[in-house]
Amino acid sequence: MQNRLNDALSGQSADYLEIRLEEFEANSIRFQGKDMERISSSQERGGNVRALVRGGWGFVTFNRWEELDEKIKEAIEIATLIGEKKSELAPIEPVEAELIPQYENDFRQISLKEKTDTVKNYSNIIMNFSPRIQSSIVDYSDRYTITHFVNSEGTYIKKEHPYLSLHFTAIAREGDDVQMASESIGSSKGYTQAERLSPLAQKAAQRAVNLLQAKPVPGGQYTVILDPVLAGVFIHEAFGHLSEADFLYEDPRMQQLMTLGKKVGSQELNVVDDGSLSGLLGSSQYDDEGVPTRKNYLIRDGVLTGRLHSRETAVKMGEEVTGNARALNYHFKPIVRMTNTYIERGKIPYEELFNDVKKGIYARQFYGGNTTFEQFTFSAGEGYLIEKGRITEQLRDITLTGNLFETLHHIDGIASDLDIIQSGGGCGKGGQHPLPVTFGSPHIRIKNVVVGGR
Repeated sequence: MQNRLNDALSGQSADYLEIRLEEFEANSIRFQGKDMERISSSQERGGNVRALVRGGWGFVTFNRWEELDEKIKEAIEIATLIGEKKSELAPIEPVEAELIPQYENDFRQISLKEKTDTVKNYSNIIMNFSPRIQSSIVDYSDRYTITHFVNSEGTYIKKEHPYLSLHFTAIAREGDDVQMASESIGSSKGYTQAERLSPLAQKAAQRAVNLLQAKPVPGGQYTVILDPVLAGVFIHEAFGHLSEADFLYEDPRMQQLMTLGKKVGSQELNVVDDGSLSGLLGSSQYDDEGVPTRKNYLIRDGVLTGRLHSRETAVKMGEEVTGNARALNYHFKPIVRMTNTYIERGKIPYEELFNDVKKGIYARQFYGGNTTFEQFTFSAGEGYLIEKGRITEQLRDITLTGNLFETLHHIDGIASDLDIIQSGGGCGKGGQHPLPVTFGSPHIRIKNVVVGGR
């Protein structure tokens, strides 16, 4: 395959060319309540070509690998029509690599019937948990992808990537009160983990039932302690996306807000994106432009110190490449994306974060939310009242809202219990969803948070 792709690139009139060929097989199963709602199995192959000519990009996708030579010419023609400047890409060393993952129990060898029985079992666990469970949704999906990447600079990378996810949603009802709780997991470790999730299904059901007895939170301003899930989502969504350079270099206002060297929090605050970590959903030795991944500090000792780049944005902003160009699949071109994004652990045992809180909120899990530039709104999946340093009654309908930079300055406690979350969802951007990522954090304490409620 490498020789075939290199032959296709030779002699072409472009400043830069790359080819991505991809094939995958996938399965998905959904149960709603005790009934199977959907089951599917598919196989697909395709590819794309990106050509750079005088600063203009041509991008073409196709489903028939035998059309490769024709699609190369088409991509070059598009780039030639667009280009009118100088082509600039950050230089990287060419590499040849074959990346084969290590995992237990290849899900491609598990029959669709066996997978269906597993999903049905989890559905029954939720439905039989309590008379107050009205319905449930259990979603299973797996996908095994093989990708060949080659460029005109001499790089060739073959990647194999297994991905499996399970989502559990439990819906509880008492009279007119309906509450919902969800749990999920994503994994690149094979099928074995999918067989060990009965406790997670039970947890979703228990949380939904518990929410029926929870009190709506009184709205106001509180000291809030976030668990690793909600804190990880916060740092990914509210801060991480602002660090993606393809967003920044086109927006002078946000460049000013995200000026490197700016103090944004206490000296204990460190935020990292690291695609080189082993075995996580957002991990790979190389990104989708063939750039080695690495540990990138976005905030270090409370100061903005870095951002995430593709080869093109690194040149445009005069900074180093970071290994963050990623594409969901061959239908899309690589864009700047996070990998494994987290707040580094602090030094305080997490129980001590509660000691000085006279009246506050312990917000856990993630239910939904949105961000608009530096403004954010997030809903917690569950929460508890903190009174005189003690967790007391359970609360619900907790919505946190605020300005990112004010909130970062208000973080006054970072615990030592870092947890990296591998959920079954993914990150969305530019129509590419769900891209596998992880996020994480220790417990963190934030002063003066506006909490919406009743």
